[in-house]
Amino acid sequence: MRVAWLLTVSLALVMLTSGCTSEPSLGEAVAELQKDTQRLEGNSIFKNPLKKLRIVQRPDKDIRCGKDKFKRSLRATADYERVDEPLDVHLDRAQTLMENTLAQVLGYELEFDFSQMETEEGRFIYGVKKDPDIAVTVYVAPEAPTWRLHAVTACLSR
Repeated sequence: MRVAWLLTVSLALVMLTSGCTSEPSLGEAVAELQKDTQRLEGNSIFKNPLKKLRIVQRPDKDIRCGKDKFKRSLRATADYERVDEPLDVHLDRAQTLMENTLAQVLGYELEFDFSQMETEEGRFIYGVKKDPDIAVTVYVAPEAPTWRLHAVTACLSR
């Protein structure tokens, strides 16, 4: 009886720990990155032709990043036309709009870098999705195109 109980507990622990340490597959991460592309293209803000959304690189090609591991990448640009306003106000608006899009539309958790608050050289926005593991960086530039987005999956097995 004790042996059966110990085997049951051991088996349960092995199943729990193996489930917690397993990484998502490349297919799962790619599916999420493709959804991000569709969400970006379908977003009411970026459907506006004045935003000039351009998908520079779709996540449809494997990029080797280790032995039997691959990643996928999404690159996009868009513009936020500057009206008669100071550059720092323009960058603030563009940054806020992209932060809201990343968090609310695409589901990224943002990492705030307060050291960039008043810079006129441009700003970086960083975000992550933990499941599956995708990181996004957006450069908010003072010149067109205003937004330069790069999202990439972690190095994963197929």
